Amino acid sequence: MVYIHDPEPIKNNKRDRMNTVIFTIVAYLIGSISFAVVMSRVFGLSDPRTYGSKNPGATNVLRSGNKKAAIATLIGDAAKGWFAVFMAQQLAERFDVSELGIALVALAVFLGHLYPIFFKFIGGKGVATALGVLLGLDVWLGLATLVTWLVIAYAFRYSSLAALISAVFAPFYFGLLFGTTRKEELAAVIVISMLLIFTHRGNIANLIAGKESRIGSKSAAKAKGAQRK
Repeated sequence: MVYIHDPEPIKNNKRDRMNTVIFTIVAYLIGSISFAVVMSRVFGLSDPRTYGSKNPGATNVLRSGNKKAAIATLIGDAAKGWFAVFMAQQLAERFDVSELGIALVALAVFLGHLYPIFFKFIGGKGVATALGVLLGLDVWLGLATLVTWLVIAYAFRYSSLAALISAVFAPFYFGLLFGTTRKEELAAVIVISMLLIFTHRGNIANLIAGKESRIGSKSAAKAKGAQRK
C-alpha cells in the first residue's frame, strides 16, 4: 500500500509560524515608538534623555514642568501596548495565530519600548507600556494592576516603588483570574514583570539609600530650561 503524504498541513504550519513572526515584528516596531521623545518635540521640550533621570518616560517628562506633555506621553506609551495586543487578538483567528503568538506580541511590544530600534535601542523603563499590555490581555488584569500602582504611589509618592510592587502583583492577579488556562500569556506577564524590576534596579538602589525622587518633584533640568527657548 502506498501512502500519499498530504503537504497541506505542513504548508499551513509554515504559514501560521510566519504570521506569528510578522505579528511579533510589527508589535516590536510599534513598541519602538518613544512617545516621551515624540511628545517632547511636539511640546517644544528638551529631549527627556538629556535631563533628570534621562529616562524617556512620562515621569521624567513631568520633571520638565509640562503636565500636558507628561500625560500625552503616558497615554501614548500605554496605548501602544494595548493596541498591539488588542489588534493581535482581533486578527489571531483570521491568521491562525495561537495563544503563544499573542504572548509573543505582548512581550515584543514591551521589548520595543525598552530597546527601540528607532532610538538606538535606548528606551524607557516600560511601566506605561506594561500597563497597556495588561489591559490588552484582560481589562480586569490591567485595572487591578493600575489600582495597585495608584494606591502605592499615593501612599508613598514614589513612582518607582509603585511600579515595582505592581510588577510583583501582576502575575499574581493573572493567576487569580485565569489559573493555568493561559500559560503562555502568564509566562509573558512574568517575563515582563521581571524586566520591569530589572529596569528599575537603579531606583531600587536609590530607594534603599533614600535618594529616590518623589512624584511631582522638579529636577534641576527645569531650572536650566527644560523647555527650549
